[in-house]
Amino acid sequence: MRFAIDTGGTFTDCVFVRDGKLRIVKVASRREAPEEAIAEALGQALREFQRADVKARLRGKSRAKSEDGELDLVCGTTVGTNALLERRGGRVALITTAGFEDVLEIGRQARPKLYDFFVEKPEALVPARARIGAHERLAWDGEVIEPLSDREVRRLLVAVRRENPDAVAVCFLFCFRNPRHEQMVAAALRRTGYLVSVSHEILPEFREYERTSTTVINAYLAPVMSRYLSGTRSRAVDMWRATGQSDAGPGKGRAWSAVQVRVMQSNGGIISAEKAAMQPVTTILSGPAGGVTGALYAAQLAGIEKAITFDMGGTSTDVALLSGEPRTTSESMVAGMPVAVPMLEIHTVGAGGGSIARFDRGGALRVGPESAGAEPGPICYGRGDAPTVTDAHVVLGHFGGGGLLGGKFALDENRARARMDELRGAFGSVEKFAQGILSVADAVMEKAIRVISVERGHDPRDYTLIAFGGAGGLHACSLAAALEMRAVLLPIFPGGLSSL
Repeated sequence: MRFAIDTGGTFTDCVFVRDGKLRIVKVASRREAPEEAIAEALGQALREFQRADVKARLRGKSRAKSEDGELDLVCGTTVGTNALLERRGGRVALITTAGFEDVLEIGRQARPKLYDFFVEKPEALVPARARIGAHERLAWDGEVIEPLSDREVRRLLVAVRRENPDAVAVCFLFCFRNPRHEQMVAAALRRTGYLVSVSHEILPEFREYERTSTTVINAYLAPVMSRYLSGTRSRAVDMWRATGQSDAGPGKGRAWSAVQVRVMQSNGGIISAEKAAMQPVTTILSGPAGGVTGALYAAQLAGIEKAITFDMGGTSTDVALLSGEPRTTSESMVAGMPVAVPMLEIHTVGAGGGSIARFDRGGALRVGPESAGAEPGPICYGRGDAPTVTDAHVVLGHFGGGGLLGGKFALDENRARARMDELRGAFGSVEKFAQGILSVADAVMEKAIRVISVERGHDPRDYTLIAFGGAGGLHACSLAAALEMRAVLLPIFPGGLSSL
């Protein structure tokens, strides 16, 4: 039994096949406990199989005993991305070659904004006191200049204990030529029970700033992803056992070992949950990568060679350019920090269905990047209090008076209209306010598409727009018209294409 789940900022999607047909389940995401939303979606899907089992037995038709099966759960996730953007990772200590403790803060000489004298770099993930210099040194070819002694290793352990970190990053100069010194320190730390990220395992390449940054980010995310993946597997096993239909009773015949959890990587590949927990930096764009991979699949089925993917979810919009195979890069910046592992080339902006509309100090209407998420959500969901893109669509009648998910998810139009009327500012009516919100959101997303196309020498008029995500279909035609694109393709289950 194979299930694919994508955890977004607003909804968690589960796609599976039952009786030869694709099925989808969507539930509200849970910001503080994403594994609970996964369990809820998986439980609903498994209960569909359970009901089908019962019906088949009542009809006297033979089916394979459910306790003989295995559960294969493939996840796309934004847990790592959000932890990095919101600075909710673990406490990290860094062990590096003495004299290079401040590489994280020095970085490169390139200015992020050339003419801005007041630009602020993001604060380093490891504070100065937790950056520990080791007395060792390798030459450029890996030859040992200053050996790392056992006594020095013991000193480093004492220094780490003093900081009491959740994880430790180890990055020595030229270790990609000779990993011996890193191996010595990592072995000692792991024997003590620390979560350890080692640069020759994460990124065995030259350029110490990018290598140190990537290794530190991996260590920063490791505690968060370990808890999330462990919780996901544990909850999946609970659901697997609870819906089992063995002769001995529900769940008696299903074992922990029969559940496999795998995770989408930022480059579009899939790895085991165990490896993802050790190398979470490779999953930073896990969710968006699933969407690009799904869009490529849809484009190939439709015979489309040139496409621009447009993934508009509840929190953000991700766009990518496809000409044959998707483009990858090893020079990404996430939250202002370099991440040098391979990733699909995806451009993200903070505009989604849940993006909040507000007036700035000059009275101009802004949309995003802040999002109402799933909790409290847009006004029309019944709990939110700030106007969002979804509320604008509801007020303008774009849902035809119905709810989401085929009417299962009711929308409160009266509540949205009343609250937006209070907050419309200088706009003459609620409808004009709502249209203004959509126009601003369109402008933000149009600019994102121009970044990956026009600014890189590609004419969007030669491309088809593949629109998906929960809100993609609502904006696809207006964006395609503004960019004079030749066509729009909506794949099956556009709201769950990342899972598919």
